Amino acid sequence: MIDLSFLDIALLLICALMAGFIDSIIGGGGMIQVPALFSFLPGFPSATLMSVNKMASIVGTTGSALQYTKANKSPWKLVMVSSTAAFLASVGGAYLLTQIPNQWLRGALPFFLVALLVFNIKSNAGLVHAPRHQHHKQSGIASIGAAIIGFYDGFLGPGAGAFYKLLYTRVLGFDFLRSAAPSKFLNVASNLGALCVFLSMGYMDWKLGIVMAAANLVGGQIGSRFAIKHGNSFIRKAFFVTVSILILKTFYDAYLH
Repeated sequence: MIDLSFLDIALLLICALMAGFIDSIIGGGGMIQVPALFSFLPGFPSATLMSVNKMASIVGTTGSALQYTKANKSPWKLVMVSSTAAFLASVGGAYLLTQIPNQWLRGALPFFLVALLVFNIKSNAGLVHAPRHQHHKQSGIASIGAAIIGFYDGFLGPGAGAFYKLLYTRVLGFDFLRSAAPSKFLNVASNLGALCVFLSMGYMDWKLGIVMAAANLVGGQIGSRFAIKHGNSFIRKAFFVTVSILILKTFYDAYLH
């Protein structure tokens, strides 16, 4: 494992647990986990830190997704088709990240998030389960949306889980609880796509990745049970809070950091 003090490791694990908790409810756990990794390991290869983050997120998100499938049946065919699109697009985004800078996207992201936040505040998306499309049309729309978000996840990444949730609630008409498992499986797929690219280039610290993944998994289990217990209204409020924080963070990263 990367040489760290016991205190540093403990703090990283706490951050991973908190990231898993937040990510399991609405997405955006990377807002905690990624800055923590870069803070405790300054100067370390960015791709290795992102690889550790992806591995931890995959394990934690998979665990919380399985919890949600116990509470609500998932549309497995839709999930498989759109997850494939997310995976392939993420591979492309992660590869592109290794070739060109992504500063232009960082600058546009906070304004895009503000537009999404205003757009959703004015609707009741996520409170009522009323799917808007059927069969092939639903799969096509889900796959296109998943590919766009998956590419973004591989290329940049912050808030991808929240974007997947938005795809299912605002575009496809699912409520928050029924969108939870599908959106998380999409997030796992795009994280896996990016991770495959990083691993193929030799970027990974396996010991750190495993302990971060374990902490993220625990946080995800706690958070998913909490969300199932408190329902759609609570998740909707958490969504608005998470996106608001994400706006502040992406603005800071793009213009003040």
